[in-house]
This record gives sequence, C-alpha cells and structure tokens, in this order.
Amino acid sequence: MSGGTPVQRPIQGFDWRKTPGLGVATWVFLAFLYMPLFVLVVYSFNANNLVTIWTGFSLRWFVKVLHNPDIRDAAINSLVIAVVATILSTLLATAAALALERGRNFRGFGTVNGLISLPLVVPEVVVAITTLIFFSSIGLNLGLGNLIIAHTVFCIPFAVLPIRARLKDMGGAYEEAGRDLYADEWRLFRRVTLPLIAPAIGAGGILAFVTSLDDFLISLMVSGPGTTTLPVYVYGMMRLGVTPEVNAISTLLLVLSVSLVVLALLLGRRARSRD
Repeated sequence: MSGGTPVQRPIQGFDWRKTPGLGVATWVFLAFLYMPLFVLVVYSFNANNLVTIWTGFSLRWFVKVLHNPDIRDAAINSLVIAVVATILSTLLATAAALALERGRNFRGFGTVNGLISLPLVVPEVVVAITTLIFFSSIGLNLGLGNLIIAHTVFCIPFAVLPIRARLKDMGGAYEEAGRDLYADEWRLFRRVTLPLIAPAIGAGGILAFVTSLDDFLISLMVSGPGTTTLPVYVYGMMRLGVTPEVNAISTLLLVLSVSLVVLALLLGRRARSRD
C-alpha cells in the first residue's frame, strides 16, 4: 500500500521437517537399525550349513527347529511364563492405573508412581541381579514360579502405560454421568469404565506378553535346571557359533513379536477412535 503502513507478513514457525539433509539422515539411521534384521531373516532361509554363504532357498532350518525337542521344551517354558505373567501383570496394572488416574489425592501417590515406573528406568541387569539376590536370600525355589514372579513384576510398567493413557484421554465425564444415574462403583466399572478401557487393557497385555517372551537377562539370572527359556537357549547355542538354526529361531521370534506389537498399536488406535 503506497504511502501507508507496510503490511506485516505473519511470522512462520520453524518447520523441522525442512531441515537440510534430514531425509538422508533418517534413511541412514533406519538402515543402520533394520538391515541386520533383514540380513538375519534372509539367511534363515539359506540352504547352506554356513551362515554367510548363500547357496539357495530352503526351509529345512525351520523344520529342524520345529523337530528339536530341546527347543520345543524351551519354547513351551517361555510361553507358559509369558501367558501367566501377562495375566497377572495386566490385572495388577489395571488396578494400579485406576488408582493412579482416579485416586490422585491419596497419600504416597508420588512414591507409588515412582515404584511402578522404576523398572523402566533401572537397567535390566540391575533388576535381574537384585531379583536373584532376593530369591536366594529368602530361599525361594519354585522353578518356573520364580520366573513367573520376576516377569510379572518386570512387565507391570509396560502394561500400565497404555491403560493410564486411555484413562487420561477419556477423562471422567462418562463416569460422572454414570454416578448421576445412581450407579454404584462396581456397576460403574463393569458397565462404563471397563468397556472403554478394554482395548487399552488388551494392548497392555500384548506389550507385557512380548516383554516376557523376549526377556533374556532376568531369565538368565533366575532360571534353573529345567526352566530354560527360549532366549536363554538361543544364547547357549550362539556360544558354539551362529548357525542357520539360530537364524530360524530368531526369525520366528521376530515375526511373532512384530505381529503382536502391531496388534497392540491397532488396539490402541481402536481405543482412541471410540472417543
């Protein structure tokens, strides 16, 4: 505008997506993370006895894994521990999430919140060593029971995260509406809260299951004779050298873990879509 006040253009914020070289750096980072997994999966189908020499496509290592009784026993131990630990940790995580999100005024809230989150920040090797010392000091020797207890405690924070997030997102409007209709606390939980947080409970349970199934350090420290889990068994095989059989086991675990994590993400998205 001639002779008038100059027009001020709106100030645009910084867009990090336009950072020079960000795209290339991102692809390099992703390749660094996932190329080893890609190579492992490819060579699990290698027909050669040597891991690094490709001679053709074959499924014989997967067949050999499925017919190995020691691997089968270790896999059964892992599944039993993971299933029981998932059920227990998810039940405890649901109760903890409800207490933390719907009972913030109780005394010791910060302490309880910190204790529940502690396994997420403490190195797992420290958790494994202290768990072993605790079991040894009280003379607890329950076989698979020791591993179930240790995995349950370790998995609780992973199950709590999506449940707390769901409770925080949904707020208290639905529950207040139920109270206005004279619903008691149990009926309110069963008819209102539980259906709304059910997908988050499922997502938390899946995360707990994957965490337990893939755990190595705690299982290595706490397991005894006859309670070897699949990750610990794979570690024992690798001490004699990496073989295509190890690649096949790792591929099966990878596919199962990725599938369950994707399912957990879908459940979390379903929970958010209900709002």
